[in-house]
Amino acid sequence: MTWTLPNALTFARLLAAAILPLGYAVLAHPWSDALAFVLFTAASITDFFDGWLARRWGQTTALGRLLDPIADKAMVAVALLVLCGLYGASWIVLVPAAIIMVREFAVSGLREFLADRQVVMPVSLLAKWKTTVQMTAIAVLLLATYLNFGGYQTSCIICGRPALGLVDLIGVALLWLGAVMTAITGWQYFARGMGTVMGEEVR
Repeated sequence: MTWTLPNALTFARLLAAAILPLGYAVLAHPWSDALAFVLFTAASITDFFDGWLARRWGQTTALGRLLDPIADKAMVAVALLVLCGLYGASWIVLVPAAIIMVREFAVSGLREFLADRQVVMPVSLLAKWKTTVQMTAIAVLLLATYLNFGGYQTSCIICGRPALGLVDLIGVALLWLGAVMTAITGWQYFARGMGTVMGEEVR
């Protein structure tokens, strides 16, 4: 196992994904929400730095290439599950969360299918941006839950009131934007990937 700093940062993201939900089992609100926000935000920052450092220092490894997408998906999936629970499985969070998770699993399966046929599908610029929007949305919503349970917002869905707080609204809007970008990039990947495979089979 190659333990470089970039790989250690990637592994730390995986560890953070496991710790995030456990915080709610041992801490009361709003401290559990504060921990979740800090963990997710820190993990999102390492998502940029591990790849950048690996390329800059020439420390790109097979282990890093394996763990990086797993850590990303684990962190996003766990955080979305936590948010769905915190928002009482409200459709405003549940629907975009479902779109994001279904797309991520589907594209992972597509990549595995294409890898068996030696077809490499590079990450598009829009896909990189959707990841940024997703992570920003989740961080904002985790911050909103801290503000809600801490009593810093007077109107929130968690309190049983019909209106969302301002921070909730920003987070929900970003989450829906991320879901739309996620659906578009998923369609693009399937169209490009299956088109490549079908073209090769015709030849």
